[in-house]
Amino acid sequence: MKTLKKIPKYLAVTIISILSLIPFYILILLATSTSSRDYTNNFIPKLYFKNFVLAWNYSKLGTSILNSLIITVGAVILIILVSSSAGYAIARNKNRMNNTIYNILLVCMMIPGIINTVPLYVLLRKIGGINSYWGMILVCACNSLPFAVFLYSNFIKSMPNDVEEAAVIDGCTKFSAFWRVTFPLLKPVTSSIIIINGLGIWNNYAQAVFFLQSQSKRTIPLAISMFFQQYGAKWNIMAAASLMGLMPAVITFLVFQKYFIKGITAGSVKG
Repeated sequence: MKTLKKIPKYLAVTIISILSLIPFYILILLATSTSSRDYTNNFIPKLYFKNFVLAWNYSKLGTSILNSLIITVGAVILIILVSSSAGYAIARNKNRMNNTIYNILLVCMMIPGIINTVPLYVLLRKIGGINSYWGMILVCACNSLPFAVFLYSNFIKSMPNDVEEAAVIDGCTKFSAFWRVTFPLLKPVTSSIIIINGLGIWNNYAQAVFFLQSQSKRTIPLAISMFFQQYGAKWNIMAAASLMGLMPAVITFLVFQKYFIKGITAGSVKG
């Protein structure tokens, strides 16, 4: 009887999963097919890999992947270091100033990042941050900090501080107690932040198009966009380029997905 009751749930999950995989399957189908292929009654991918070679050469995807990797890794590391420290200070030192900072960060979460693009552009131009890795890293990190601090602070609030106090009694400072004792226990929420912010920064186009105007600094979204503008609607080659651009993000998700749900659910409950 219980099994029969679960059938509609399993059926709904199966249908949703299939619908979600259809665009990805179409992408693979286009990327592994010739431009002259007839898709009538034939939706099986073929082993035609020349599209990947052409996409790699036409769009200079190697340089774009390296640029995206440098910006994403740099921004995510900065986000984790700053937001975990800020979240710990807010969670463990409850005073009016920290409370005010926390509320300001909550308000910042409601402001779309694209709204700040013009003043950020003016600021980066004055300090020489246009067409630089460090400028884009700072922009991406600052836009992601409020949500990351929110997750870290609420996750830490749900943790007992007995182990930290024991470490302080044994001679650790609060700073070393956090990094040696508390931070290793934050693996679930750290994994969630890596996935959410990492994917967002990897796919960032709206701000990258303003701050990375040099061809040598283009990220994957910019490279694919410029490829489309230069060579027109070569869908098979574009699909191959998109597929190669997606792979690092998919691999990252598969590595950290074990802790993703746990980190989100634990960090999103206001303590």
